[in-house]
Amino acid sequence: MRHESSTSSATQFAKQPANYVPLSPVSFLARTAAVYPKKTAIIDGRRRFDYAAFYERCRRLASALTKRGIGYGDTVAIMAPNITAMLEAHFAVPAIGAVLNSLNVRLDGAAIAFCLNHGDAKFLITDREFSDTIKVALKQCDNDIDVIDIDDPEYDGGENLGTTTYEELLEEGDPEFAWSGPRDEWDSMSLLYTSGTTGDPKGVLYHHRGAYLNTLGNAMVFGLDLDSVYLWTLPMFHCDGWTFPWAVTAVGGMHVCLRRVDPALIFPLIKQHRVSHMIGAPIVLNMLVNAPEEVKTSFDWTVECATGGASPPSTIISAMEEMGFRITHLYGATEAYGPATVCAYQPGWEEMSSDCRAAKLARQGVRYPVLEDVMVADPVTLEPVPRNAETMGEVLLRGNTVMKGYLKNASATESALGGGWYHTGDLGVWHEDGYVEIKDRSKDIIISGGENISSLEVEETLYRHPRILEAAVVAKSDEKWGETPCAFVTLKDGTNPTEEEIIEFCRANMAHFKCPTEIIFGPLPKTATGKIQKFRLREQANGAEKTQTSK
Repeated sequence: MRHESSTSSATQFAKQPANYVPLSPVSFLARTAAVYPKKTAIIDGRRRFDYAAFYERCRRLASALTKRGIGYGDTVAIMAPNITAMLEAHFAVPAIGAVLNSLNVRLDGAAIAFCLNHGDAKFLITDREFSDTIKVALKQCDNDIDVIDIDDPEYDGGENLGTTTYEELLEEGDPEFAWSGPRDEWDSMSLLYTSGTTGDPKGVLYHHRGAYLNTLGNAMVFGLDLDSVYLWTLPMFHCDGWTFPWAVTAVGGMHVCLRRVDPALIFPLIKQHRVSHMIGAPIVLNMLVNAPEEVKTSFDWTVECATGGASPPSTIISAMEEMGFRITHLYGATEAYGPATVCAYQPGWEEMSSDCRAAKLARQGVRYPVLEDVMVADPVTLEPVPRNAETMGEVLLRGNTVMKGYLKNASATESALGGGWYHTGDLGVWHEDGYVEIKDRSKDIIISGGENISSLEVEETLYRHPRILEAAVVAKSDEKWGETPCAFVTLKDGTNPTEEEIIEFCRANMAHFKCPTEIIFGPLPKTATGKIQKFRLREQANGAEKTQTSK
């Protein structure tokens, strides 16, 4: 009896249509529409679309784009809030091999123009709400762009800048259009720009394979299923909504659109549609916790709420739990399709006190199921740090859910992906149980008298002060110590604590050398994605004259 050698058996087979199809998250819509055609897919104000209609509209859009000359590798930009057109673009554009560029709606005209020029956009779908910004941007564009205006019935304002509306564009398309999908799963499918707080934004390129895998990771980690009702509090322009446009669709869940993040809108929608899942940055959670009591709504089920970025203060996590939300802490980056780690809930944590459990949940956690590896290590030698919860290193990621690279920026790509790892720039520690905990951005660590002080640790203490709404801590130059912590705080309405009172509160709750030596009151400057601009606070602390705004 003859047996094939292992070598021949490994080399004699070739990829073919029967056993290989490039992975792409756009494929999930066709499956869900076939299995659950009459199930409600989208609730957008007064409009409702089932999955059959959702799929048809996406095919019409893909067809119309093709008829207008958009093809493989072309960039289609969209400037819109979390509405139906934004969801449809996330399927139709990559389905024809084009690249979707979701623009940050909080950017100004000059920044939008940079993105359009740098990304070589040929087509722009824009909501009338942002017509003033887009008008400025188009005047600064180098290339001729086909502009389509979204005629959303939920918004009455702005002006049309193109010759065709979005619904008219859909009428141009074939409802039975058979889209091609990517030629290869490594094909670029979306382009997303970082905030660019200290220079021009960098264009992060995603591929179909990474988006497909992170979609499945989200469904697994967040417990999405056919009964899930997902409220769009997370901007879809941010990491393509962390790939949740595809994840919610993959399981046949329901998308509840939200034009504006406002507790007065969020709480009623949760109640009306029995929302089961939502995502919000720590600033959104803070907004919900501190909403007026007359705005808040009680509900008799648990809402799964994921958050990301810098760890939310434990006081915010506890307050959210008391309102009926269960917090899942995710961590990642634009360069990692959004979430890359999860603070996986362990049996027994429910028996802890609220404060102890919140401290556990505030950690960034362990790697996503679809991420190959994560470690905390020396960024130069790549030597992992001990798992003692004390030794700091840089958080490094590796796997299929890391970006292709930065568009037209080889040096930045090489720096970010050096040594076979994505360098996040975040400093953290490794706990004995394998959970990662971020302590600071590498540029935000404070070195005082030779001691390292985590600005996040000081901020965590400040957030426990009952009169502080927001807090940020940066290093301030000091002749004796080299650097000392300087705190910037925004106070809750109707409160007026003194600088001395806040410093004394810190001294009573943490090591004295870590306490801020100065408190500056006022609103905190933020990027277009809501991140606090610490570089501006450092400039103010070390150069500009201290300004006491209204307290």
